[in-house]
Amino acid sequence: MQLKLISHALCPYVQRAVIALTEKGVTYDRIDIDLRAKPAWFLAISPLGKTPVLQAGDSAIFESAVICEYLEDTISPALHPADPLARARHRAWIEFSSAMLNAIWQLYTARDVDAYRRACNALSASVQQIENALAASDGPYFAGEQFSLVDAAFGPVFRYFDVLDDVIDAGLFDTAPKVRAWRAALARRPSVRNAVSADYPELLREFVIGQGGVLGTRLAAFA
Repeated sequence: MQLKLISHALCPYVQRAVIALTEKGVTYDRIDIDLRAKPAWFLAISPLGKTPVLQAGDSAIFESAVICEYLEDTISPALHPADPLARARHRAWIEFSSAMLNAIWQLYTARDVDAYRRACNALSASVQQIENALAASDGPYFAGEQFSLVDAAFGPVFRYFDVLDDVIDAGLFDTAPKVRAWRAALARRPSVRNAVSADYPELLREFVIGQGGVLGTRLAAFA
């Protein structure tokens, strides 16, 4: 079955799908669109008007979590653990990664210093929760040696900080050595590293500056 992934260059949820497809060795076509000028054909297959959308033959699957579960159901190797309880735990942490993406949005759209600090504090608390969750893991990935869909979900989260850490300057990972090690391992993973184009850092910086918030102002001055 021919697969097409409808994508946006900066969308972290697209990256999840790309990583899962890559880890499973799937051949697919990737089509980037401009979400500021959504084509009619895209709106016809994406009820929420969001990326990613995976076209599988004549069917369109939207929402990254659903796309990843579809791939998991149909294509080996498995990226979820076999044990039902462990699998449920992994799905819960994937949801946690989505909450972190929402917090990152709050960070780079914060218009005043108080809102910016609240966003930093929320992200710092999230990092500590992840550190606690990794306490029993020897790494390099969330569940040890086996790369999973949790790793695919957090790779895009940590990528923001790879680009913006110096400007955020909040020490979010200072007291989280296991998270730092996990983040570094994901950054080295080819499927994670290659889930975005070479100009992703520049595109992200331009986007954040364009939000006109505290972080964008810092980023513009830093440049």
